[in-house]
Amino acid sequence: MALKESGEMYIETIHVLSQKSNNVRSIDISEHMGYSKPSVSRAIRVLKKEGLITTDDNGFIKLTKEGQSIATNIYERHTVLSEFFKELGVDEETATEDACRIEHYISDKTFQAIKDHMNELNKK
Repeated sequence: MALKESGEMYIETIHVLSQKSNNVRSIDISEHMGYSKPSVSRAIRVLKKEGLITTDDNGFIKLTKEGQSIATNIYERHTVLSEFFKELGVDEETATEDACRIEHYISDKTFQAIKDHMNELNKK
């Protein structure tokens, strides 16, 4: 499934928030991302329809197996790219912001090459 950048950002945010608490709600996503509650509600409906999340009777949001797979992939891209940019001498804030933008567009081939390069650097 080809998820748009905004969908990937929501999935990644749910993943990050679920690392801190098992009880992720729309309001938590709204506050974390700085988006309005109606925007988050629309996104949640779309992600639910796509089978990437579930919600329970209390409004708690969980990633499905497929949603978790996408989130793990996007989060790995974010962390590897952030570290790569910092390794190049970019300050942490800029590295994180740039990684957040690039993680949605970088090809699998280029990302794998960066990941392999970072693994080689870490061996030394």
